[in-house]
Formats: sequence, C-alpha cells, structure tokens
Amino acid sequence: MKRLILIATLFGAVATNGNAADNAATSSPGPAATQPAGPAPVTPANDPAYTYKTLRLNRAAFDSLASRPEQLLVLDIRRPDELTKFGGFPAYLSIQTSEVQRNLAFIPRDRLIVVVSNRAHRAGAIGDLLSGYGFRVVGAIGVRDYEDEGGTLTKIAPPAQAAAAAAPAPASQAK
Repeated sequence: MKRLILIATLFGAVATNGNAADNAATSSPGPAATQPAGPAPVTPANDPAYTYKTLRLNRAAFDSLASRPEQLLVLDIRRPDELTKFGGFPAYLSIQTSEVQRNLAFIPRDRLIVVVSNRAHRAGAIGDLLSGYGFRVVGAIGVRDYEDEGGTLTKIAPPAQAAAAAAPAPASQAK
C-alpha cells in the first residue's frame, strides 16, 4: 500500500518573475570582480533542457515566495531516499511523482504552489500537470540548484525506528 506523506504546509508567498541570474548577467562586473571557483550553478537561464511552461525559480525568487508562508504550499515530489540524501525545505507537502494525480484532493487549491524536485525537471512536469487541473502553480525549483546558489537546506535523517528494525535482535532474545 502506498502512502501520502503530509509533512507540513506552512510556507506562503507572492508570485514573482524576478530572475537574479538574468540581472547578474546584464550588469558588468567591476575590475575587482572574480569568478567563483568550479562550474557555474544550473540556473533557469542556462538550462536548455528545461522545456516546461511552469516558471523555473532560482534561489532569490523562491526565497521571496517563502517569505509569506500563509500563502504558499511547497509540494515536494521526490522519493524518501532523495529527501534524506539531499535534504529539503523546512515545511512541505510530500507526494511522490507517481502519486500526484491520485492525490489531487489533498493539494489545497487556495495556495500558491511551488513544486520541488532535485533539479526542477520533474517539478516542471508536475507543475504543468497541476496547472492543467486549475491549481495556482507559481514555479518549480530544484533543491540541488537552490543549494548550488548558496541556499541552505534542512537535512532530514531517517527515523531511528527504521534503523532499529534493520538491526538483528540480541542473542538473549533469540529462541
């Protein structure tokens, strides 16, 4: 039996189309500007594989939305192992990608929705699907992209009961 996991729906915000990556690209750096070490982070402006109608958010746009939690629902569509491996936002509704259509009744229609996946591609697809059903989807974001842009994620540890259940029983209890 598959389960719907409701963790929280406490975020809220106002939609924005601001794109800090676009603004940074149009301003000319001063003589003392330096390039960051390593590859450039994937942003909405530099990922041609993102072909969805749902706006792909960068860190600044998401942070702006998250500043008003009474209006926003963060819908995380990743698997539990992805949540524990990469972390996520502090409050969200978790419905795995394959379960979204069967659980539309659990998604509030009175909130702005940001869909979350690792690199925003699954989130964009689900955002387009939800928009087709009349939900107010304001964007999609990848937690790895958010972290690449300097954002901090909440790391989620698996419950202690799962680790205890996997451990063998002590010899004194075995019969």
